[in-house]
Amino acid sequence: MPTPYGPRGGMAFGAQELRVLRRALALALNPSPVSAQEAQDCLHLADSLDEAMREGARLRSFLLADLARYRAALPGTATGYLALLDEALGAGHRPGADDLAALGALRGTPAAAALLARCAPETATAPTIPTVTLPAARTRLHAVPGGRQSG
Repeated sequence: MPTPYGPRGGMAFGAQELRVLRRALALALNPSPVSAQEAQDCLHLADSLDEAMREGARLRSFLLADLARYRAALPGTATGYLALLDEALGAGHRPGADDLAALGALRGTPAAAALLARCAPETATAPTIPTVTLPAARTRLHAVPGGRQSG
């Protein structure tokens, strides 16, 4: 079964899985009849990929929950929090207001200052929430002679 590799959703494949994947890609590019065993192998690989993706998502959610626990216990957990935040940022986590406030409070330490500087470009370029505009009022519809007949 492929296994999650790294925090960004990478996958590690075994030799057998690569053989099946190569054959599935070849079939996608050059359709031809397949044996029942090849079809079963492709379905098994797809199931394994789905399971590995769920496991990767579970690991990321565990990391973010751990980060929240460390943030709630600040300042006593500053070292652990900064290490986890660094790992979460490496996994693609976008720092929220809680993270930025915690980093602001810890900015006296070099690690927190570095992480705050790392997060600052993201907040500066983060898209702003667009204002909601209402559509222009539509003109009233008028009945046209010869339309639907009642009765």
